[in-house]
Amino acid sequence: MIMKKVVLLAALCLSCSISICSGYNPGEPVDNLATGEQIFLENAGECLAIIEREANSIPMTGVAMVAFIPGDVSQTWISRMKVVGKLADDKVNLLGIVYTKAAEMAVTLKDSGNPERKDMRGEYGYIGGVIIKVNGGHILAAFSGGKGEDDAAAAQKGLEWLAGKF
Repeated sequence: MIMKKVVLLAALCLSCSISICSGYNPGEPVDNLATGEQIFLENAGECLAIIEREANSIPMTGVAMVAFIPGDVSQTWISRMKVVGKLADDKVNLLGIVYTKAAEMAVTLKDSGNPERKDMRGEYGYIGGVIIKVNGGHILAAFSGGKGEDDAAAAQKGLEWLAGKF
């Protein structure tokens, strides 16, 4: 019984810290957020749907993600992801790969897989993530599941559409 209470308390603390760190409280009305975050939250779902349609047209399965980084330096972000057919299989964690691409972009503010990037532990140089500066910050999109160039093409479709909302 005590262990259940400890686990419940830990889960509650984690969920609270995620809301505080992201600046987004799921119960908070979207119009109380900063403009860039509001635009992102209102449009991230459709952006992921666009990436999914593009991935399906190639065809490939995997994981799509989009994120908004407020400002000029990566200190926080809001992200959404969508499984497009499969999250992982017995050999590859596609969610891990898509967020590895995002992590590289958060540090460099450049597309993932940049050959000029020096090797760094935690980064694998995967192609398939794209980023653009918009009013109020940066948005990035990535896909993992196909060839790097195909992943980037699917992500680019969604990123271009989402950037138009800013």
